[in-house]
Amino acid sequence: MTLDTRRNIEGGVFLALFCLTIPLANWMIGHVGTACAPNGACLIPVLPGLMAPSGVLMIGVALVLRDLVQRRLGIGFGVAAVIAGAAISAAVAPPALVMASGVAFLLSEFADFAVYTPLARRRLVAAVVASSMVGLAIDSVVFLWLAFGSLEFLLGQIVGKSWMVLLSIPFVMLLRRRDERLGLRPA
Repeated sequence: MTLDTRRNIEGGVFLALFCLTIPLANWMIGHVGTACAPNGACLIPVLPGLMAPSGVLMIGVALVLRDLVQRRLGIGFGVAAVIAGAAISAAVAPPALVMASGVAFLLSEFADFAVYTPLARRRLVAAVVASSMVGLAIDSVVFLWLAFGSLEFLLGQIVGKSWMVLLSIPFVMLLRRRDERLGLRPA
């Protein structure tokens, strides 16, 4: 298998996983948690005494996957993934949250893109962490404000998403080392 073929296959896998995180996040909010409100969000503990909607886990993963899509398939696919992700987010969100979900996703992923792009060639792990942290903060603030007019659950949202970014670091480091060993350059 050529390096270009490998890059394209891996990019396609990262893109598919990225797109799947969005409906999965919406499903988790209503079905996965240690406490679920009737017709409301299911919450999970993200730190002792700190709860967040369960879907935050998938949003943290989505931010990392968008970076990996761009690394494998290029800037054009990275931008297309953001636009497709916002459309998917708006399409699968509960009716009351369509605007908040779509706008938060679009703004946070483009912020992730803006931070990741200049850093990625020199410092992949730092680029993924920095861009994801910026993206998850923007996603949390915009979503909570547009959906509820309140930032009451901001800390839980940020912590929950941050856990997933931090858990992805060993994979990103492994990917970077393997790329260097194979001579596989970013798209």
